[in-house]
Amino acid sequence: MTPDQAISMWQQWASSMTQMPNQAPQAGFMTGWTKALEQLQSFNGAGAGAGTPRAPKITFPPERLAELQQDYVRQATELWNQSLQSSLTFKDKRFAGEAWERNPLAAFSAAVYLLNTRTLMSLAEAAEADPKTKARLVFAVEQWAAAAAPSNFLAFNPEALKEAVASKGESLARGVQNMLADLRQGHVSMTDESVFELGKNVASTEGAVVFENELFQLIEYKPLTAKVYERPVLLVPPCINKFYIMDLQPSNSLIRYAVSEGHRTFVVSWRNPDQSLAQATWDDYIENAAIKAIQTVRDITGARQINALGFCVGGTILTTALAVLAARGEKPVAAFTLLTTLIDFSDTGVLDVFVDEAMVRHREKQMGKGGLMKGQDMASTFSFLRPNDLVWNYVVGNYLKGQTPPPFDLLYWNSDSTNLPGPFYTWYLRHTYLQNDLIKPNKVTVCGEKIDLRKIDIPVYLYGSREDHIVPIGGAYASTQVFPGAKRFVMGSSGHIAGVINPPAAKKRSHWLREDGEFPPNVNDWVAGATEHPGSWWDDWSAWLASHAGKQVAAPRSYGKAPKYKVIEPAPGRYVKAKA
Repeated sequence: MTPDQAISMWQQWASSMTQMPNQAPQAGFMTGWTKALEQLQSFNGAGAGAGTPRAPKITFPPERLAELQQDYVRQATELWNQSLQSSLTFKDKRFAGEAWERNPLAAFSAAVYLLNTRTLMSLAEAAEADPKTKARLVFAVEQWAAAAAPSNFLAFNPEALKEAVASKGESLARGVQNMLADLRQGHVSMTDESVFELGKNVASTEGAVVFENELFQLIEYKPLTAKVYERPVLLVPPCINKFYIMDLQPSNSLIRYAVSEGHRTFVVSWRNPDQSLAQATWDDYIENAAIKAIQTVRDITGARQINALGFCVGGTILTTALAVLAARGEKPVAAFTLLTTLIDFSDTGVLDVFVDEAMVRHREKQMGKGGLMKGQDMASTFSFLRPNDLVWNYVVGNYLKGQTPPPFDLLYWNSDSTNLPGPFYTWYLRHTYLQNDLIKPNKVTVCGEKIDLRKIDIPVYLYGSREDHIVPIGGAYASTQVFPGAKRFVMGSSGHIAGVINPPAAKKRSHWLREDGEFPPNVNDWVAGATEHPGSWWDDWSAWLASHAGKQVAAPRSYGKAPKYKVIEPAPGRYVKAKA
């Protein structure tokens, strides 16, 4: 089912709602229900013609349909009667304002929308189909539900209308200006981006770029302690975002935290690809970025081994690099950390709805031999995973109400998208999300080596966020079944970013640990034996990292190592400032 088809179903229901001016609603609702069901059932194979694959088969249990139909009529009747007797109130924040409660027509439209949404979601969840088809059906309905909310339309939003009247139309004029500005910049504004400047009020931890090539800059940070551990730590962020998610503000900077804990800290700052990198491959990123960064940190510090951390896709890149090095008989990393990282792609959550053989082949044909995956396209995809919070909320505020969103460093970073080279992106799609090849010993060849993750027999610290919608907790935990070395797994609360960026001083959230050393195959079994601890997981990680960092030595007094590795420019460097 496509979003257009879901909207067609909504229109069937919406039209039925207009059929009951002064009568009981049963007849109108039943008509809408019957038409909607007929519409949905007609999707099976609809539009299939010569050369067009038949749509996956979708069926519905008759007893569940009857139950849903009865529930719908009952709730519709209750809603109608309630609207005649008293004002409607809502817990949904989109309709919780006083203006909605005081406007009977707007309140009723919101109530009808919520009823239809609940029913259509129940109908989608009742569908009998293969797992991917069902997931896509549910996702399409969720997208329709978010887009069709009456709050998204000026004529049905009493708050926006009230503001327009109070401002004598100025709010509408500002909304048009905001929309035109967003069209020029290519994305919906989530924050006041004019407030932020890299190196001043975000990404401000003191350091210097000590190496660069066509793919990345290597930043070394100024020590904050008199002594540092002899083994430095290299942080590899995701290349689909900018590194400063780990250095937003001094108070929540993971980079600054690592430095303050006595670690000589280096960070990969990825270049934002342009056409000069349109041919770059997965192998290029492994050999000339991840492995090169490891070698450079060793050269600068003189350490035989270093420690390393990978975040999200950065963790997948780091793991692949370690596998290549292991295949070559090299072990330059003593211990490594993976934060919200997928290695086993069996459980990829909602992102699975986007990936199948046809989609990957299309991307390979489009950019597999050269081209760019535009950063804004990826950013839009991730935003629509949470459409109410990251899309329609700002459409309403920015355009209908003419507001400027408040400054928020995390949303500024979220809007600062990056491109990806097409060959890199298509290799990643096929061999991870589609075929899950990384966990298959000797299945793929990277940088001339057949890789086997079982050869990465070094200690690993694994972190997953319980409510992560990008790297589900089960996907993050699955790495415990892959690596043979000593493992420590920690589960944090909250999502993909908020769970990771959780400094101890904030005293927020919780994390879970299990000290018996058991890693059952299923994450739920691990959780059953885990203990909840209040606050951040950072201190636990710091203690673990210190145990693998060697003795303490005098902190260096200068950046890099002359004459080969001289300061190129102050942190955060120029690569991170390039816009997609």
